[in-house]
Amino acid sequence: MPTTKKTLTFLSSFLTSLGSFIVICSVLGTQAWISSTIAIRDSASNGTVLITYGLFRGKGTQEFSHGFAEPDKNFAVLGILNNSSPKTLHSVAILFLVLSLFAALLSSGFTLYNSISNPYQTFLGPVGVYTWNGLGVLFVFLTMVLFVGNTQANRLSEELFRALYPMAISQGVTHSYGYSFWLTLLVILLNVITVVIVIFYQKARYQRKQEQRKPMESGPRDGMLF
Repeated sequence: MPTTKKTLTFLSSFLTSLGSFIVICSVLGTQAWISSTIAIRDSASNGTVLITYGLFRGKGTQEFSHGFAEPDKNFAVLGILNNSSPKTLHSVAILFLVLSLFAALLSSGFTLYNSISNPYQTFLGPVGVYTWNGLGVLFVFLTMVLFVGNTQANRLSEELFRALYPMAISQGVTHSYGYSFWLTLLVILLNVITVVIVIFYQKARYQRKQEQRKPMESGPRDGMLF
Protein backbone atom coordinates (compact mmCIF):
# COMPACT_ATOMS: atom_id res chain seq x y z
CA MET A 1 0.00 0.00 0.00
CA PRO A 2 1.25 3.54 -0.71
CA THR A 3 2.18 5.86 2.12
CA THR A 4 -0.12 8.66 3.21
CA LYS A 5 2.21 11.24 1.66
CA LYS A 6 2.19 9.43 -1.68
CA THR A 7 -1.59 9.10 -1.60
CA LEU A 8 -2.08 12.81 -0.89
CA THR A 9 0.47 13.78 -3.52
CA PHE A 10 -1.11 11.79 -6.32
CA LEU A 11 -4.61 12.77 -5.25
CA SER A 12 -3.50 16.39 -5.70
CA SER A 13 -2.23 15.51 -9.17
CA PHE A 14 -5.51 13.75 -9.85
CA LEU A 15 -7.44 16.93 -9.00
CA THR A 16 -5.32 19.06 -11.35
CA SER A 17 -5.67 16.46 -14.13
CA LEU A 18 -9.42 16.34 -13.57
CA GLY A 19 -9.50 20.13 -13.63
CA SER A 20 -7.71 20.08 -16.98
CA PHE A 21 -10.27 17.60 -18.32
CA ILE A 22 -13.18 19.78 -17.15
CA VAL A 23 -11.68 22.96 -18.64
CA ILE A 24 -11.14 21.26 -22.02
CA CYS A 25 -14.78 20.11 -22.02
CA SER A 26 -15.82 23.70 -21.32
CA VAL A 27 -13.57 25.02 -24.08
CA LEU A 28 -14.99 22.54 -26.57
CA GLY A 29 -18.57 23.38 -25.69
CA THR A 30 -18.49 27.20 -25.62
CA GLN A 31 -18.64 29.66 -28.53
CA ALA A 32 -16.49 32.46 -27.10
CA TRP A 33 -13.25 31.60 -28.91
CA ILE A 34 -13.17 34.73 -31.02
CA SER A 35 -15.27 37.76 -31.96
CA SER A 36 -14.59 39.31 -35.36
CA THR A 37 -15.97 42.75 -36.21
CA ILE A 38 -16.23 43.26 -39.96
CA ALA A 39 -17.01 46.62 -41.54
CA ILE A 40 -19.39 46.07 -44.45
CA ARG A 41 -21.01 47.87 -47.35
CA ASP A 42 -23.92 46.69 -49.43
CA SER A 43 -26.27 48.22 -51.97
CA ALA A 44 -28.36 49.92 -49.28
CA SER A 45 -26.09 51.15 -46.49
CA ASN A 46 -22.94 50.71 -44.44
CA GLY A 47 -22.57 48.91 -41.12
CA THR A 48 -20.78 46.14 -39.27
CA VAL A 49 -21.13 42.43 -38.75
CA LEU A 50 -20.08 40.83 -35.47
CA ILE A 51 -19.27 37.12 -35.82
CA THR A 52 -18.66 35.26 -32.57
CA TYR A 53 -17.84 31.58 -32.79
CA GLY A 54 -16.13 28.64 -31.18
CA LEU A 55 -14.90 25.35 -32.56
CA PHE A 56 -18.36 24.08 -33.51
CA ARG A 57 -20.98 26.82 -33.46
CA GLY A 58 -21.25 30.59 -33.73
CA LYS A 59 -23.53 33.56 -34.29
CA GLY A 60 -23.51 36.45 -36.74
CA THR A 61 -25.05 39.81 -35.79
CA GLN A 62 -25.56 42.61 -38.31
CA GLU A 63 -25.71 46.29 -37.34
CA PHE A 64 -26.47 49.16 -39.71
CA SER A 65 -26.21 52.90 -39.10
CA HIS A 66 -29.48 53.19 -41.01
CA GLY A 67 -31.68 50.73 -42.80
CA PHE A 68 -32.83 47.29 -41.80
CA ALA A 69 -30.44 44.65 -40.51
CA GLU A 70 -30.94 40.95 -41.02
CA PRO A 71 -31.87 38.82 -37.99
CA ASP A 72 -29.07 37.15 -36.04
CA LYS A 73 -27.77 34.02 -37.72
CA ASN A 74 -26.71 30.94 -35.78
CA PHE A 75 -24.48 28.59 -37.71
CA ALA A 76 -22.31 25.47 -37.54
CA VAL A 77 -18.73 26.43 -38.32
CA LEU A 78 -17.80 23.33 -40.29
CA GLY A 79 -21.25 23.19 -41.85
CA ILE A 80 -21.02 26.49 -43.75
CA LEU A 81 -17.36 26.31 -44.75
CA ASN A 82 -16.51 24.99 -48.18
CA ASN A 83 -13.93 22.24 -48.60
CA SER A 84 -11.02 24.63 -48.29
CA SER A 85 -7.84 25.18 -46.31
CA PRO A 86 -9.62 27.05 -43.46
CA LYS A 87 -12.03 24.14 -42.96
CA THR A 88 -9.20 21.60 -42.98
CA LEU A 89 -7.09 23.48 -40.43
CA HIS A 90 -10.13 24.09 -38.24
CA SER A 91 -10.90 20.36 -38.28
CA VAL A 92 -7.29 19.55 -37.32
CA ALA A 93 -7.44 22.06 -34.44
CA ILE A 94 -10.56 20.31 -33.13
CA LEU A 95 -8.82 16.94 -33.47
CA PHE A 96 -5.82 18.09 -31.43
CA LEU A 97 -8.05 19.46 -28.67
CA VAL A 98 -10.00 16.20 -28.53
CA LEU A 99 -6.69 14.34 -28.23
CA SER A 100 -5.72 16.62 -25.34
CA LEU A 101 -9.04 15.71 -23.73
CA PHE A 102 -8.16 12.00 -23.89
CA ALA A 103 -4.66 12.76 -22.56
CA ALA A 104 -6.20 14.59 -19.58
CA LEU A 105 -8.56 11.66 -18.96
CA LEU A 106 -5.68 9.17 -19.02
CA SER A 107 -3.60 11.40 -16.74
CA SER A 108 -6.52 11.46 -14.28
CA GLY A 109 -6.70 7.67 -14.37
CA PHE A 110 -2.95 7.22 -13.90
CA THR A 111 -2.70 9.66 -10.98
CA LEU A 112 -5.70 8.11 -9.26
CA TYR A 113 -4.23 4.62 -9.71
CA ASN A 114 -0.89 5.78 -8.26
CA SER A 115 -2.68 7.13 -5.19
CA ILE A 116 -3.86 3.61 -4.31
CA SER A 117 -1.02 1.47 -5.71
CA ASN A 118 2.76 1.46 -6.26
CA PRO A 119 3.50 0.91 -9.98
CA TYR A 120 6.89 2.65 -9.79
CA GLN A 121 8.78 0.61 -12.38
CA THR A 122 6.06 0.47 -15.04
CA PHE A 123 4.50 2.89 -17.51
CA LEU A 124 1.53 3.15 -15.15
CA GLY A 125 3.75 5.00 -12.68
CA PRO A 126 5.14 8.53 -12.83
CA VAL A 127 6.50 7.95 -16.36
CA GLY A 128 2.96 7.53 -17.64
CA VAL A 129 1.83 10.69 -15.83
CA TYR A 130 4.70 12.65 -17.41
CA THR A 131 3.90 11.23 -20.84
CA TRP A 132 0.19 12.03 -20.90
CA ASN A 133 0.63 15.50 -19.48
CA GLY A 134 3.43 16.26 -21.92
CA LEU A 135 1.26 15.13 -24.81
CA GLY A 136 -1.65 17.15 -23.41
CA VAL A 137 0.44 20.34 -23.37
CA LEU A 138 1.64 19.65 -26.91
CA PHE A 139 -1.88 19.05 -28.27
CA VAL A 140 -3.29 22.19 -26.62
CA PHE A 141 -0.39 24.31 -27.87
CA LEU A 142 -0.88 23.02 -31.41
CA THR A 143 -4.60 23.80 -31.17
CA MET A 144 -3.85 27.40 -30.22
CA VAL A 145 -1.28 27.83 -32.97
CA LEU A 146 -3.56 26.34 -35.62
CA PHE A 147 -6.56 28.40 -34.55
CA VAL A 148 -4.64 31.69 -34.55
CA GLY A 149 -2.90 30.87 -37.82
CA ASN A 150 -6.18 29.89 -39.44
CA THR A 151 -7.83 33.10 -38.28
CA GLN A 152 -5.01 35.47 -39.20
CA ALA A 153 -3.38 33.88 -42.25
CA ASN A 154 -6.26 31.87 -43.75
CA ARG A 155 -8.91 34.49 -42.92
CA LEU A 156 -11.33 32.08 -41.28
CA SER A 157 -13.66 34.84 -40.08
CA GLU A 158 -13.86 36.33 -43.58
CA GLU A 159 -14.74 32.90 -44.97
CA LEU A 160 -17.57 32.61 -42.46
CA PHE A 161 -18.69 36.16 -43.25
CA ARG A 162 -18.89 35.47 -47.00
CA ALA A 163 -20.91 32.31 -46.34
CA LEU A 164 -23.35 34.13 -44.02
CA TYR A 165 -23.69 37.40 -45.96
CA PRO A 166 -22.89 36.72 -49.64
CA MET A 167 -24.25 40.10 -50.82
CA ALA A 168 -22.20 42.25 -48.42
CA ILE A 169 -18.70 43.55 -49.15
CA SER A 170 -16.04 43.45 -46.43
CA GLN A 171 -14.09 46.65 -45.79
CA GLY A 172 -11.85 45.47 -42.95
CA VAL A 173 -11.89 43.14 -39.98
CA THR A 174 -10.66 43.21 -36.39
CA HIS A 175 -10.38 40.21 -34.08
CA SER A 176 -10.78 39.81 -30.33
CA TYR A 177 -10.02 36.43 -28.76
CA GLY A 178 -12.51 35.38 -26.12
CA TYR A 179 -12.30 33.60 -22.79
CA SER A 180 -12.71 30.15 -24.34
CA PHE A 181 -9.48 30.65 -26.27
CA TRP A 182 -7.55 31.92 -23.26
CA LEU A 183 -8.79 29.05 -21.09
CA THR A 184 -6.48 26.81 -23.11
CA LEU A 185 -3.61 28.49 -21.24
CA LEU A 186 -5.21 27.31 -18.00
CA VAL A 187 -5.19 23.76 -19.38
CA ILE A 188 -1.45 24.04 -20.04
CA LEU A 189 -0.88 25.43 -16.54
CA LEU A 190 -2.82 22.58 -14.92
CA ASN A 191 -0.81 20.01 -16.88
CA VAL A 192 2.44 21.63 -15.78
CA ILE A 193 1.30 21.70 -12.14
CA THR A 194 0.44 17.99 -12.32
CA VAL A 195 3.94 17.16 -13.54
CA VAL A 196 5.63 19.46 -11.01
CA ILE A 197 3.76 17.83 -8.09
CA VAL A 198 4.92 14.36 -9.15
CA ILE A 199 8.50 15.57 -9.77
CA PHE A 200 8.72 17.04 -6.27
CA TYR A 201 7.43 13.79 -4.80
CA GLN A 202 9.97 11.77 -6.79
CA LYS A 203 12.76 14.08 -5.69
CA ALA A 204 11.76 13.84 -2.02
CA ARG A 205 11.53 10.05 -2.32
CA TYR A 206 15.01 9.88 -3.85
CA GLN A 207 16.50 12.08 -1.10
CA ARG A 208 14.85 9.92 1.57
CA LYS A 209 16.43 6.80 0.07
CA GLN A 210 19.83 8.50 -0.02
CA GLU A 211 19.53 9.44 3.65
CA GLN A 212 18.65 5.85 4.55
CA ARG A 213 21.84 4.62 2.86
CA LYS A 214 24.16 7.06 4.65
CA PRO A 215 24.25 5.23 8.04
CA MET A 216 25.38 2.06 6.27
CA GLU A 217 28.02 3.90 4.22
CA SER A 218 29.42 5.81 7.21
CA GLY A 219 29.30 2.90 9.72
CA PRO A 220 32.43 1.14 11.09
CA ARG A 221 34.11 -1.24 8.66
CA ASP A 222 34.13 -4.03 11.25
CA GLY A 223 30.41 -3.68 11.74
CA MET A 224 29.83 -3.76 8.02
CA LEU A 225 31.98 -6.91 7.67
CA PHE A 226 30.09 -8.54 10.48
